[in-house]
Amino acid sequence: METTVRRRKHWGWGYEDQQPSHEEVRNAGAGIRAQLGFEPLDAEQPVPLSEVELPAARLEPPPALGELCSVDPHDRASHAYGRSYRDIVRAFRGRFDHPPDVVAYPREEDDVRRLLEWCDQARAAAIPYGGGTSVVGGVEAAVGDGYAGAVSIDLSRLDRVLDIDEVSRAARIQAGASGPVLEDQLRERGLTLRHYPQSFEFSTLGGWIATRAGGHFATLYTHIDDLVESVRALTPSRGVWESRRLPGSGAGVSPDRLLIGSEGILGVITEAWVRVQARPTFKASAPVHFESFAKGAEAVRAISQAGLYPSNCRLLDPTEAAITGSASGGKALLVLGFESADHPVDAWMERALECCRDHSGEGSADGGRRTADGVSTWRQAFLQAPYLRDTMIAAGVLSETFETAMTWDRMDAFVSGVLERATTALRETYGAGSLSVRFTHVYPDGAAPYFTLLAPAKRGSELEQWDEVKAAASEAVIAAGGTITHHHAIGRDHRPWYDQQRPEPFAEAIRAAKKALDPHGILNPGVLVDPA
Repeated sequence: METTVRRRKHWGWGYEDQQPSHEEVRNAGAGIRAQLGFEPLDAEQPVPLSEVELPAARLEPPPALGELCSVDPHDRASHAYGRSYRDIVRAFRGRFDHPPDVVAYPREEDDVRRLLEWCDQARAAAIPYGGGTSVVGGVEAAVGDGYAGAVSIDLSRLDRVLDIDEVSRAARIQAGASGPVLEDQLRERGLTLRHYPQSFEFSTLGGWIATRAGGHFATLYTHIDDLVESVRALTPSRGVWESRRLPGSGAGVSPDRLLIGSEGILGVITEAWVRVQARPTFKASAPVHFESFAKGAEAVRAISQAGLYPSNCRLLDPTEAAITGSASGGKALLVLGFESADHPVDAWMERALECCRDHSGEGSADGGRRTADGVSTWRQAFLQAPYLRDTMIAAGVLSETFETAMTWDRMDAFVSGVLERATTALRETYGAGSLSVRFTHVYPDGAAPYFTLLAPAKRGSELEQWDEVKAAASEAVIAAGGTITHHHAIGRDHRPWYDQQRPEPFAEAIRAAKKALDPHGILNPGVLVDPA
Protein backbone atom coordinates (compact mmCIF):
# COMPACT_ATOMS: atom_id res chain seq x y z
CA MET A 1 0.00 0.00 0.00
CA GLU A 2 1.12 3.59 -0.58
CA THR A 3 1.76 5.25 2.76
CA THR A 4 3.15 8.71 2.09
CA VAL A 5 4.56 10.89 -0.66
CA ARG A 6 7.48 12.40 1.23
CA ARG A 7 9.37 9.58 2.91
CA ARG A 8 11.27 9.70 6.18
CA LYS A 9 14.82 8.40 6.15
CA HIS A 10 14.86 4.71 6.98
CA TRP A 11 17.95 5.14 9.15
CA GLY A 12 18.13 8.65 10.61
CA TRP A 13 16.41 11.92 11.41
CA GLY A 14 14.22 13.77 8.92
CA TYR A 15 13.14 13.16 5.35
CA GLU A 16 15.10 11.53 2.55
CA ASP A 17 15.17 14.77 0.56
CA GLN A 18 16.80 16.56 3.53
CA GLN A 19 19.87 14.33 3.57
CA PRO A 20 23.00 16.32 2.65
CA SER A 21 25.23 15.01 -0.11
CA HIS A 22 28.15 12.80 0.87
CA GLU A 23 30.54 15.65 0.06
CA GLU A 24 28.64 17.95 2.41
CA VAL A 25 28.63 15.30 5.14
CA ARG A 26 32.37 14.71 4.63
CA ASN A 27 33.18 18.40 4.95
CA ALA A 28 30.87 18.91 7.94
CA GLY A 29 32.20 15.80 9.66
CA ALA A 30 35.81 16.92 9.20
CA GLY A 31 34.94 20.29 10.71
CA ILE A 32 33.20 18.68 13.68
CA ARG A 33 36.12 16.36 14.44
CA ALA A 34 38.58 19.25 14.16
CA GLN A 35 36.51 21.46 16.46
CA LEU A 36 36.32 18.68 19.04
CA GLY A 37 40.04 17.96 18.79
CA PHE A 38 39.63 14.44 17.35
CA GLU A 39 41.92 12.85 14.78
CA PRO A 40 40.77 13.19 11.14
CA LEU A 41 38.53 10.39 9.87
CA ASP A 42 36.63 10.26 6.61
CA ALA A 43 32.84 10.13 6.76
CA GLU A 44 31.02 6.91 5.91
CA GLN A 45 27.80 6.53 3.94
CA PRO A 46 24.70 4.72 5.20
CA VAL A 47 23.87 1.33 3.76
CA PRO A 48 21.15 1.96 1.17
CA LEU A 49 17.86 0.23 1.77
CA SER A 50 18.26 -1.64 -1.53
CA GLU A 51 21.19 -3.50 0.03
CA VAL A 52 19.41 -4.33 3.29
CA GLU A 53 18.02 -7.83 3.66
CA LEU A 54 15.21 -7.78 6.21
CA PRO A 55 14.07 -10.95 7.99
CA ALA A 56 11.04 -12.42 6.25
CA ALA A 57 7.69 -11.26 7.60
CA ARG A 58 6.13 -13.88 9.88
CA LEU A 59 2.60 -12.49 9.68
CA GLU A 60 0.09 -11.92 6.94
CA PRO A 61 -2.76 -9.53 7.72
CA PRO A 62 -6.28 -10.81 7.14
CA PRO A 63 -7.99 -9.56 3.95
CA ALA A 64 -10.32 -7.32 5.95
CA LEU A 65 -7.30 -5.37 7.24
CA GLY A 66 -5.21 -5.55 4.10
CA GLU A 67 -5.80 -1.97 3.03
CA LEU A 68 -4.51 -0.73 6.39
CA CYS A 69 -1.36 -2.83 6.41
CA SER A 70 2.01 -2.83 4.70
CA VAL A 71 4.97 -5.21 4.48
CA ASP A 72 6.92 -2.81 2.26
CA PRO A 73 10.66 -2.88 3.11
CA HIS A 74 10.84 0.88 3.67
CA ASP A 75 7.83 0.83 6.00
CA ARG A 76 9.26 -2.06 7.99
CA ALA A 77 12.78 -0.61 8.18
CA SER A 78 11.67 2.91 9.07
CA HIS A 79 9.50 1.54 11.91
CA ALA A 80 12.18 -0.81 13.27
CA TYR A 81 13.84 1.73 15.54
CA GLY A 82 13.43 5.03 17.27
CA ARG A 83 16.13 7.66 16.87
CA SER A 84 18.63 7.10 19.65
CA TYR A 85 22.37 6.98 18.94
CA ARG A 86 22.24 3.19 19.20
CA ASP A 87 19.26 3.01 16.85
CA ILE A 88 20.81 5.22 14.20
CA VAL A 89 24.16 3.40 14.28
CA ARG A 90 22.47 0.08 13.63
CA ALA A 91 20.22 1.42 10.87
CA PHE A 92 23.12 3.38 9.33
CA ARG A 93 25.01 0.09 8.96
CA GLY A 94 22.00 -1.75 7.56
CA ARG A 95 21.45 -3.87 10.66
CA PHE A 96 17.75 -4.57 11.23
CA ASP A 97 17.51 -7.56 13.56
CA HIS A 98 13.92 -7.06 14.72
CA PRO A 99 11.86 -5.08 12.22
CA PRO A 100 8.09 -5.26 12.64
CA ASP A 101 6.52 -7.91 10.45
CA VAL A 102 3.66 -5.61 9.49
CA VAL A 103 3.17 -1.86 9.68
CA ALA A 104 -0.47 -0.80 10.07
CA TYR A 105 -1.86 2.67 9.34
CA PRO A 106 -5.29 3.01 10.98
CA ARG A 107 -7.40 5.86 9.61
CA GLU A 108 -9.90 6.05 12.47
CA GLU A 109 -10.32 4.69 15.96
CA ASP A 110 -12.34 1.68 14.85
CA ASP A 111 -9.41 0.59 12.70
CA VAL A 112 -7.27 0.53 15.86
CA ARG A 113 -9.88 -1.67 17.54
CA ARG A 114 -9.88 -4.13 14.65
CA LEU A 115 -6.10 -4.25 14.52
CA LEU A 116 -5.87 -4.98 18.25
CA GLU A 117 -8.44 -7.76 17.91
CA TRP A 118 -6.36 -9.35 15.15
CA CYS A 119 -3.11 -9.05 17.11
CA ASP A 120 -4.76 -10.53 20.21
CA GLN A 121 -6.14 -13.49 18.26
CA ALA A 122 -2.92 -14.05 16.33
CA ARG A 123 -0.71 -13.71 19.43
CA ALA A 124 1.18 -10.88 17.74
CA ALA A 125 2.85 -8.05 19.64
CA ALA A 126 1.20 -4.68 19.00
CA ILE A 127 3.55 -1.70 19.24
CA PRO A 128 1.96 1.77 19.19
CA TYR A 129 4.02 4.11 16.99
CA GLY A 130 3.72 7.89 16.94
CA GLY A 131 6.58 9.81 15.35
CA GLY A 132 9.29 7.21 15.92
CA THR A 133 11.40 9.67 17.91
CA SER A 134 12.04 7.47 20.96
CA VAL A 135 15.63 7.63 22.19
CA VAL A 136 15.28 4.74 24.67
CA GLY A 137 14.27 1.76 22.53
CA GLY A 138 10.58 2.40 23.09
CA VAL A 139 9.27 1.26 19.69
CA GLU A 140 11.69 -1.51 18.74
CA ALA A 141 10.01 -4.83 17.95
CA ALA A 142 12.50 -6.86 20.00
CA VAL A 143 9.73 -8.89 21.64
CA GLY A 144 11.28 -12.36 21.88
CA ASP A 145 10.13 -15.68 20.49
CA GLY A 146 6.88 -15.94 22.43
CA TYR A 147 4.94 -14.04 19.76
CA ALA A 148 3.81 -14.96 16.28
CA GLY A 149 5.18 -11.65 15.06
CA ALA A 150 5.03 -7.93 15.69
CA VAL A 151 2.76 -5.24 14.26
CA SER A 152 3.75 -1.57 14.41
CA ILE A 153 0.56 0.48 14.65
CA ASP A 154 1.40 3.87 13.13
CA LEU A 155 -1.16 6.43 14.32
CA SER A 156 -0.01 9.28 12.08
CA ARG A 157 -3.29 9.35 10.13
CA LEU A 158 -5.26 10.11 13.30
CA ASP A 159 -4.02 13.68 13.24
CA ARG A 160 -7.01 16.01 13.56
CA VAL A 161 -8.08 18.57 16.11
CA LEU A 162 -11.62 17.27 16.66
CA ASP A 163 -13.11 19.87 18.96
CA ILE A 164 -12.19 23.15 20.63
CA ASP A 165 -13.74 24.57 23.79
CA GLU A 166 -12.75 28.24 23.65
CA VAL A 167 -14.58 29.01 26.92
CA SER A 168 -12.52 26.52 28.95
CA ARG A 169 -9.56 26.80 26.59
CA ALA A 170 -9.20 23.13 25.79
CA ALA A 171 -9.00 21.02 22.63
CA ARG A 172 -9.76 17.40 21.76
CA ILE A 173 -6.96 16.15 19.53
CA GLN A 174 -6.24 12.77 17.95
CA ALA A 175 -3.14 11.00 19.20
CA GLY A 176 -1.30 10.84 15.87
CA ALA A 177 -1.10 14.61 15.41
CA SER A 178 2.52 15.76 15.32
CA GLY A 179 3.60 19.03 16.89
CA PRO A 180 3.46 21.11 13.68
CA VAL A 181 0.19 19.51 12.55
CA LEU A 182 -1.71 20.21 15.75
CA GLU A 183 -0.22 23.69 16.13
CA ASP A 184 -1.25 24.59 12.57
CA GLN A 185 -4.85 23.64 13.38
CA LEU A 186 -4.86 25.47 16.71
CA ARG A 187 -3.30 28.57 15.17
CA GLU A 188 -6.43 29.09 13.07
CA ARG A 189 -8.25 29.90 16.33
CA GLY A 190 -5.42 31.94 17.84
CA LEU A 191 -4.52 29.11 20.24
CA THR A 192 -1.50 27.00 21.05
CA LEU A 193 -0.66 23.98 23.21
CA ARG A 194 2.81 25.42 23.92
CA HIS A 195 4.43 22.00 24.31
CA TYR A 196 7.70 21.91 22.42
CA PRO A 197 10.01 18.94 22.98
CA GLN A 198 13.18 18.87 20.89
CA SER A 199 11.48 16.20 18.76
CA PHE A 200 8.53 18.56 18.10
CA GLU A 201 8.82 18.30 14.31
CA PHE A 202 7.92 14.59 14.25
CA SER A 203 6.72 13.48 17.70
CA THR A 204 2.99 13.21 18.40
CA LEU A 205 0.47 14.02 21.10
CA GLY A 206 -0.10 10.33 21.83
CA GLY A 207 3.63 9.76 22.09
CA TRP A 208 4.02 12.70 24.45
CA ILE A 209 1.31 11.32 26.72
CA ALA A 210 2.55 7.73 26.59
CA THR A 211 6.08 8.77 27.54
CA ARG A 212 5.34 11.66 29.95
CA ALA A 213 7.31 13.90 27.62
CA GLY A 214 8.88 17.13 28.77
CA GLY A 215 8.56 20.23 26.64
CA HIS A 216 10.82 23.16 25.85
CA PHE A 217 9.31 25.31 28.61
CA ALA A 218 11.60 25.16 31.58
CA THR A 219 9.28 25.98 34.51
CA LEU A 220 5.69 25.51 35.63
CA TYR A 221 4.09 23.44 32.81
CA THR A 222 7.17 21.39 32.08
CA HIS A 223 5.59 18.01 31.21
CA ILE A 224 2.61 16.94 29.14
CA ASP A 225 1.02 15.80 32.43
CA ASP A 226 0.29 19.43 33.23
CA LEU A 227 -1.64 19.92 29.99
CA VAL A 228 -3.84 16.80 29.94
CA GLU A 229 -7.53 17.05 30.86
CA SER A 230 -8.69 13.61 29.71
CA VAL A 231 -7.32 10.63 27.78
CA ARG A 232 -9.06 8.03 25.61
CA ALA A 233 -7.39 4.69 24.81
CA LEU A 234 -8.28 1.26 23.44
CA THR A 235 -7.34 -2.04 25.09
CA PRO A 236 -7.20 -5.49 23.46
CA SER A 237 -9.78 -7.10 25.75
CA ARG A 238 -11.64 -4.43 27.70
CA GLY A 239 -12.53 -1.96 24.97
CA VAL A 240 -12.43 1.80 25.51
CA TRP A 241 -10.71 3.43 28.46
CA GLU A 242 -11.74 7.08 28.76
CA SER A 243 -11.73 9.41 31.74
CA ARG A 244 -14.12 12.23 32.47
CA ARG A 245 -13.03 15.60 31.20
CA LEU A 246 -12.49 17.74 34.30
CA PRO A 247 -10.10 20.49 35.45
CA GLY A 248 -9.20 18.33 38.43
CA SER A 249 -10.50 15.47 40.52
CA GLY A 250 -9.75 13.81 43.83
CA ALA A 251 -11.63 10.63 42.97
CA GLY A 252 -9.09 7.95 43.75
CA VAL A 253 -6.14 7.01 41.56
CA SER A 254 -6.31 9.03 38.34
CA PRO A 255 -7.03 6.93 35.23
CA ASP A 256 -5.20 9.56 33.19
CA ARG A 257 -2.13 9.39 35.40
CA LEU A 258 -2.05 5.62 34.89
CA LEU A 259 -2.00 6.08 31.11
CA ILE A 260 0.43 9.01 31.14
CA GLY A 261 3.85 7.38 31.02
CA SER A 262 2.46 3.88 30.38
CA GLU A 263 4.50 3.61 27.15
CA GLY A 264 1.83 1.66 25.31
CA ILE A 265 1.57 -1.33 27.67
CA LEU A 266 -1.95 -0.60 28.99
CA GLY A 267 -3.70 0.62 25.86
CA VAL A 268 -3.32 2.48 22.59
CA ILE A 269 -4.01 6.18 23.15
CA THR A 270 -6.28 7.49 20.38
CA GLU A 271 -7.16 11.01 21.52
CA ALA A 272 -7.03 13.42 24.44
CA TRP A 273 -8.50 16.65 25.70
CA VAL A 274 -5.62 19.02 26.44
CA ARG A 275 -5.37 22.51 27.90
CA VAL A 276 -4.55 25.19 25.34
CA GLN A 277 -3.87 28.90 25.66
CA ALA A 278 -3.84 32.09 23.65
CA ARG A 279 -0.74 32.56 21.53
CA PRO A 280 1.81 34.77 23.30
CA THR A 281 2.27 38.34 22.14
CA PHE A 282 4.64 39.68 24.80
CA LYS A 283 8.15 38.22 24.92
CA ALA A 284 11.52 39.05 26.42
CA SER A 285 14.78 37.10 26.41
CA ALA A 286 18.26 37.58 27.78
CA PRO A 287 21.60 35.77 27.86
CA VAL A 288 23.23 35.91 31.29
CA HIS A 289 26.86 34.92 31.83
CA PHE A 290 28.37 33.46 35.00
CA GLU A 291 31.90 32.66 36.05
CA SER A 292 30.91 29.08 36.80
CA PHE A 293 28.04 26.62 36.49
CA ALA A 294 27.73 26.57 40.30
CA LYS A 295 27.18 30.34 40.47
CA GLY A 296 24.61 30.10 37.70
CA ALA A 297 22.83 27.33 39.59
CA GLU A 298 22.50 29.59 42.63
CA ALA A 299 20.82 32.24 40.47
CA VAL A 300 18.53 29.69 38.84
CA ARG A 301 17.42 28.44 42.25
CA ALA A 302 16.67 32.01 43.33
CA ILE A 303 14.59 32.61 40.20
CA SER A 304 12.65 29.37 40.61
CA GLN A 305 11.91 29.99 44.27
CA ALA A 306 10.81 33.57 43.57
CA GLY A 307 7.76 32.25 41.68
CA LEU A 308 8.63 34.09 38.45
CA TYR A 309 8.14 31.03 36.20
CA PRO A 310 10.19 31.98 33.14
CA SER A 311 9.35 30.16 29.92
CA ASN A 312 13.04 29.52 29.35
CA CYS A 313 15.59 29.05 32.12
CA ARG A 314 18.34 26.84 30.72
CA LEU A 315 21.76 26.95 32.29
CA LEU A 316 24.69 25.71 30.16
CA ASP A 317 28.07 24.91 31.67
CA PRO A 318 31.16 26.49 30.01
CA THR A 319 31.88 23.38 27.92
CA GLU A 320 28.38 23.17 26.45
CA ALA A 321 28.20 26.94 25.95
CA ALA A 322 31.46 26.84 23.99
CA ILE A 323 30.55 23.77 21.89
CA THR A 324 27.23 25.30 20.83
CA GLY A 325 28.88 28.66 20.15
CA SER A 326 26.58 30.35 22.66
CA ALA A 327 29.29 31.74 24.94
CA SER A 328 33.07 31.81 25.19
CA GLY A 329 35.79 32.68 27.64
CA GLY A 330 35.00 29.84 30.00
CA LYS A 331 31.67 31.37 31.01
CA ALA A 332 28.49 29.51 31.88
CA LEU A 333 25.40 30.79 30.08
CA LEU A 334 21.83 31.14 31.33
CA VAL A 335 19.27 31.35 28.51
CA LEU A 336 16.44 33.28 30.14
CA GLY A 337 13.04 34.08 28.64
CA PHE A 338 9.52 35.19 29.54
CA GLU A 339 6.32 35.32 27.49
CA SER A 340 2.62 36.08 27.93
CA ALA A 341 -0.52 36.51 25.86
CA ASP A 342 -1.97 38.88 28.47
CA HIS A 343 0.58 41.39 29.71
CA PRO A 344 4.09 42.78 29.20
CA VAL A 345 6.74 40.67 30.90
CA ASP A 346 9.46 43.29 31.41
CA ALA A 347 8.93 43.46 35.18
CA TRP A 348 9.33 39.69 35.52
CA MET A 349 12.48 39.76 33.41
CA GLU A 350 13.97 42.62 35.42
CA ARG A 351 13.34 40.80 38.70
CA ALA A 352 14.95 37.63 37.30
CA LEU A 353 17.97 39.64 36.19
CA GLU A 354 18.21 41.08 39.70
CA CYS A 355 18.39 37.51 41.01
CA CYS A 356 21.18 36.84 38.53
CA ARG A 357 23.10 39.98 39.53
CA ASP A 358 22.83 38.90 43.15
CA HIS A 359 24.94 35.91 42.13
CA SER A 360 27.40 37.77 39.91
CA GLY A 361 25.52 37.18 36.68
CA GLU A 362 26.00 39.60 33.78
CA GLY A 363 23.28 40.17 31.18
CA SER A 364 20.43 42.34 29.96
CA ALA A 365 17.06 41.83 28.26
CA ASP A 366 16.57 42.31 24.52
CA GLY A 367 13.07 43.71 24.86
CA GLY A 368 11.60 40.78 22.97
CA ARG A 369 13.73 41.30 19.83
CA ARG A 370 15.46 38.27 18.35
CA THR A 371 19.14 39.23 18.38
CA ALA A 372 22.30 37.47 17.22
CA ASP A 373 23.39 36.69 20.77
CA GLY A 374 23.74 33.62 22.95
CA VAL A 375 19.97 33.10 23.05
CA SER A 376 19.43 32.81 19.31
CA THR A 377 22.67 30.87 18.85
CA TRP A 378 21.66 28.36 21.50
CA ARG A 379 18.16 28.06 20.00
CA GLN A 380 19.53 27.29 16.55
CA ALA A 381 21.91 24.66 17.95
CA PHE A 382 19.05 23.12 19.93
CA LEU A 383 16.80 22.78 16.86
CA GLN A 384 19.56 21.43 14.59
CA ALA A 385 20.95 18.88 17.07
CA PRO A 386 18.93 15.86 15.83
CA TYR A 387 19.99 16.52 12.23
CA LEU A 388 23.61 17.14 13.19
CA ARG A 389 23.81 13.84 15.05
CA ASP A 390 23.33 11.93 11.77
CA THR A 391 26.40 13.71 10.40
CA MET A 392 28.34 12.98 13.59
CA ILE A 393 27.60 9.27 13.31
CA ALA A 394 28.78 9.28 9.69
CA ALA A 395 31.96 11.01 10.89
CA GLY A 396 32.56 8.47 13.67
CA VAL A 397 31.58 10.69 16.58
CA LEU A 398 29.61 9.50 19.59
CA SER A 399 26.89 12.07 20.29
CA GLU A 400 24.76 10.92 23.20
CA THR A 401 22.87 12.39 26.14
CA PHE A 402 21.38 11.32 29.44
CA GLU A 403 19.18 13.35 31.76
CA THR A 404 17.95 13.11 35.32
CA ALA A 405 16.63 15.27 38.18
CA MET A 406 17.83 16.15 41.68
CA THR A 407 16.80 18.38 44.58
CA TRP A 408 18.75 21.56 45.29
CA ASP A 409 20.18 20.37 48.61
CA ARG A 410 22.09 17.57 46.86
CA MET A 411 22.67 19.21 43.48
CA ASP A 412 26.33 20.26 43.69
CA ALA A 413 27.59 16.88 44.89
CA PHE A 414 25.26 15.06 42.50
CA VAL A 415 26.38 16.91 39.36
CA SER A 416 30.08 16.77 40.21
CA GLY A 417 29.86 13.08 41.14
CA VAL A 418 28.05 12.06 37.97
CA LEU A 419 30.41 14.16 35.83
CA GLU A 420 33.42 12.51 37.45
CA ARG A 421 32.20 8.93 37.05
CA ALA A 422 30.87 9.41 33.53
CA THR A 423 34.00 11.26 32.38
CA THR A 424 36.20 8.48 33.72
CA ALA A 425 34.17 5.90 31.80
CA LEU A 426 34.24 8.06 28.67
CA ARG A 427 38.02 8.42 28.72
CA GLU A 428 38.61 4.74 29.55
CA THR A 429 36.32 3.60 26.73
CA TYR A 430 37.08 6.14 24.02
CA GLY A 431 40.47 7.54 25.03
CA ALA A 432 39.20 11.09 24.57
CA GLY A 433 36.02 13.11 24.57
CA SER A 434 34.06 15.69 26.49
CA LEU A 435 31.15 15.68 28.89
CA SER A 436 29.02 18.76 29.50
CA VAL A 437 25.91 19.54 31.52
CA ARG A 438 22.99 21.94 31.40
CA PHE A 439 19.76 22.43 33.31
CA THR A 440 16.79 21.87 31.01
CA HIS A 441 13.95 22.24 33.54
CA VAL A 442 13.86 24.08 36.84
CA TYR A 443 11.63 23.70 39.90
CA PRO A 444 11.50 25.42 43.29
CA ASP A 445 12.86 22.23 44.87
CA GLY A 446 15.36 21.16 42.22
CA ALA A 447 16.34 20.93 38.57
CA ALA A 448 16.91 18.51 35.71
CA PRO A 449 20.61 18.13 34.79
CA TYR A 450 21.08 17.05 31.17
CA PHE A 451 24.47 15.63 30.20
CA THR A 452 25.96 15.52 26.68
CA LEU A 453 28.78 13.16 25.68
CA LEU A 454 30.99 13.63 22.61
CA ALA A 455 33.80 11.19 21.80
CA PRO A 456 35.67 9.61 18.87
CA ALA A 457 33.97 6.26 18.32
CA LYS A 458 35.78 3.14 17.13
CA ARG A 459 34.09 2.00 13.96
CA GLY A 460 32.57 -1.43 14.28
CA SER A 461 32.58 -1.16 18.07
CA GLU A 462 30.12 1.70 18.51
CA LEU A 463 27.47 -0.39 20.24
CA GLU A 464 29.88 -2.04 22.66
CA GLN A 465 31.41 1.32 23.55
CA TRP A 466 27.96 2.82 24.02
CA ASP A 467 26.96 -0.07 26.30
CA GLU A 468 29.92 0.59 28.60
CA VAL A 469 29.44 4.33 28.93
CA LYS A 470 25.64 4.09 29.15
CA ALA A 471 25.90 1.60 31.99
CA ALA A 472 28.47 3.70 33.85
CA ALA A 473 26.43 6.89 33.52
CA SER A 474 23.20 5.19 34.52
CA GLU A 475 24.78 3.50 37.53
CA ALA A 476 26.21 6.84 38.62
CA VAL A 477 22.80 8.51 38.43
CA ILE A 478 20.97 5.76 40.32
CA ALA A 479 23.69 5.36 42.96
CA ALA A 480 23.57 9.10 43.67
CA GLY A 481 19.80 9.06 44.18
CA GLY A 482 18.68 10.56 40.84
CA THR A 483 16.03 9.31 38.45
CA ILE A 484 17.01 7.25 35.42
CA THR A 485 15.07 9.72 33.27
CA HIS A 486 13.43 13.10 33.72
CA HIS A 487 11.66 13.24 30.36
CA HIS A 488 13.03 10.63 27.91
CA ALA A 489 10.94 7.67 29.14
CA ILE A 490 12.07 4.12 29.97
CA GLY A 491 11.74 2.02 26.83
CA ARG A 492 13.98 -1.00 26.68
CA ASP A 493 17.27 0.83 27.18
CA HIS A 494 16.46 2.10 30.70
CA ARG A 495 14.76 -1.02 32.03
CA PRO A 496 17.67 -2.33 34.16
CA TRP A 497 17.86 0.93 36.13
CA TYR A 498 14.13 1.57 36.20
CA ASP A 499 13.78 -1.84 37.84
CA GLN A 500 16.09 -0.58 40.60
CA GLN A 501 14.33 2.77 40.97
CA ARG A 502 10.67 1.81 41.20
CA PRO A 503 9.21 0.20 44.35
CA GLU A 504 8.60 -3.50 43.80
CA PRO A 505 5.01 -3.40 45.15
CA PHE A 506 4.28 -0.75 42.53
CA ALA A 507 5.73 -3.02 39.83
CA GLU A 508 3.37 -5.78 40.97
CA ALA A 509 0.45 -3.36 40.76
CA ILE A 510 1.37 -2.40 37.19
CA ARG A 511 1.67 -6.06 36.23
CA ALA A 512 -1.79 -6.68 37.65
CA ALA A 513 -3.23 -3.74 35.72
CA LYS A 514 -1.61 -4.98 32.53
CA LYS A 515 -2.98 -8.48 33.05
CA ALA A 516 -6.49 -7.08 33.49
CA LEU A 517 -6.31 -4.87 30.40
CA ASP A 518 -4.01 -6.96 28.20
CA PRO A 519 -4.25 -10.57 29.41
CA HIS A 520 -2.20 -11.99 26.53
CA GLY A 521 0.55 -9.40 27.00
CA ILE A 522 0.59 -8.21 23.39
CA LEU A 523 0.97 -4.46 24.03
CA ASN A 524 4.59 -3.32 23.61
CA PRO A 525 6.08 -6.24 25.58
CA GLY A 526 9.37 -5.65 27.36
CA VAL A 527 8.67 -2.04 28.31
CA LEU A 528 8.24 -0.94 31.97
CA VAL A 529 7.36 -4.42 33.29
CA ASP A 530 7.37 -7.94 31.92
CA PRO A 531 3.89 -9.34 31.26
CA ALA A 532 2.65 -11.64 34.00
